[in-house]
Amino acid sequence: MSANGLAQQLQNTHISSNDQDWKKSLALPTRDTRPQTEDVTATKGNDFEDYFLKRELLMGIFEAGFEKPSPIQEESIPIALAGRDILARAKNGTGKTAAFIIPALEKVNLTKSRIQTLILVPTRELALQTSQVCRNLGKHMGVQVMVTTGGTTLKDDILRLGQTVHILVATPGRVLDLAGKGVADLSDCTMLIMDEADKLLSPEFQPIIEQLIAFCKPGRQILLYSATFPMIVKSFKDKYLNKPYEINLMDELTLRGVTQYYAYVEERQKVHCLNTLFSKLQINQSIIFCNSTSRVELLAKKITELGYSCFYIHAKMLQSHRNRVFHDFRNGKTRHLVCSDLLTRGIDIQAVNVVIDFDFPKNAETYLHRIGRSGRFGHLGLAINLITYEDRFNLYRIEQELGTEIAPIPPVIDKSLYVAP
Repeated sequence: MSANGLAQQLQNTHISSNDQDWKKSLALPTRDTRPQTEDVTATKGNDFEDYFLKRELLMGIFEAGFEKPSPIQEESIPIALAGRDILARAKNGTGKTAAFIIPALEKVNLTKSRIQTLILVPTRELALQTSQVCRNLGKHMGVQVMVTTGGTTLKDDILRLGQTVHILVATPGRVLDLAGKGVADLSDCTMLIMDEADKLLSPEFQPIIEQLIAFCKPGRQILLYSATFPMIVKSFKDKYLNKPYEINLMDELTLRGVTQYYAYVEERQKVHCLNTLFSKLQINQSIIFCNSTSRVELLAKKITELGYSCFYIHAKMLQSHRNRVFHDFRNGKTRHLVCSDLLTRGIDIQAVNVVIDFDFPKNAETYLHRIGRSGRFGHLGLAINLITYEDRFNLYRIEQELGTEIAPIPPVIDKSLYVAP
């Protein structure tokens, strides 16, 4: 498809011509009234009160806007509270984080000032986000939550660990460093939670994870959560988990609320096509993925030159800069974020309703995690892939592996597919 052809196809799709007015569309009511898909509504009808949680924890849950447990929360919370090991597969954006944080908070013994739960995540941004969910849900409980990641000074972490910490949220390398130095005492850690477990058990991380397990209390409870579980997870499960309760809510891999399209373009037409999409779609916020850090920076510069508000983020940036960009994007200070695959894991920004693959990914797992940045918690979203001649076989293979359809972009994209009524 030519760039002009794409413009022609999208000509009837409406967006306000004033890009500065976009923030108005981000304002959600206190109670989110947007329609949700079966990914989060197909429940057994349980209530959070059914799990006999502490009153202070229930207060945090309801104040955070949670009304009833999602399917993964229904399946996971009672089993985790019973002390069983868990191997859980559920789609991105269906409530996995609260599914393990709620039982972790409930099981904390406040009379002990030691680390009792270790939550491991693969990226710094996800660690910060997860720790914030812990604090929000446990705000009335007096639970002490600490986050530690690479890219920050060890001195601050050492000082903080001299005080009470009940739940430690961390990236693997940093917490192993602290445990090895005798600063992070995990000998009373009875719950080890691994979010995005497939990434944590990749060759990059698995040796670190196995060393960390040795620091935890013998017989500790292990909970693994992810959207995809390759064979490497099975060998870890057989070695370290004790008769785990297996949860699989993955009858299909892609989120039902995310509509997927592709536009067939030449490489030199991509920026023009992106400009057309920006002008025609009703975007609350968008995340645009590139396959390299150099392309991330170049594209962000191009988007800014076109007159749109845009930030960028990638793994080679200073951590303090990454934190600021992520915080500002979450708070609506820019409409578009260009990034590498740094942000494919677990990042939950409710206002994102459009994901664009400026560069098409090489494998199905990356594609799945990318498009899962829109359509969070059962809401609607749009994924648009710019496909070149070289990408055509990848497109077909990813469709086959995920059992999904990525359709040609239509003449008119129905607003109801990705915009809240």
